[in-house]
Amino acid sequence: MIYEMRTYTTLAGGVGVLLDANEKIGRPVRGDNYGVLEGYWSTEIGPLNKVVHLWRYDSMAERDRLRAELGKLPDWTGKYIPAIRPQLVKQEIRFMETIREPKRPARDGNLYEFRVYRLQPGKAGEWLAAAKDMLPAREKYSECVFMWAQQSPDPNEVCHLWAYPSFEARLQARAGAAGDPAFQKFAAFARPFTIEQTSTLLLPASFSPLK
Repeated sequence: MIYEMRTYTTLAGGVGVLLDANEKIGRPVRGDNYGVLEGYWSTEIGPLNKVVHLWRYDSMAERDRLRAELGKLPDWTGKYIPAIRPQLVKQEIRFMETIREPKRPARDGNLYEFRVYRLQPGKAGEWLAAAKDMLPAREKYSECVFMWAQQSPDPNEVCHLWAYPSFEARLQARAGAAGDPAFQKFAAFARPFTIEQTSTLLLPASFSPLK
């Protein structure tokens, strides 16, 4: 199983155009026949003017085959692409593999947080193993939806996606986790080989499977 996260940076004011084009054109044309859509968001805190969409494929070979077939659809190339392309400034792709089964939230109306940690070369496996052991303690405070080992563009990055019912709930959860002995032990272990950490808060689109 491979996950592809696509991040599109738009002109100022362009996020709404992309969301509208996807709801009215992109999703009806593509559905889940050319990769399964897991989530579609816009950034709220962190880098702005971005939409983030997450796709699941059985393999890279399947991904390449389905993307090629998608590119042959007249409504995709003739309607959807022309609708979004004038708004695009930059496109980025991450390829990731999960280290545990996804834990999708039971409720809708969530705020999502996407965290990326860049580690010293060769340390991602150790970080992920320790994080997986620590997760039951951390999830007493909030839900980890996905935890990934990134394959590309930087194999020394690990990524994780969290769900919170509100921004206030996120603050409370992180404060609670910071005082948990199991989390403190993990943080002390991981800190020496953690080079950089980034966090982006995401709002789900109306058509996002993860809401």
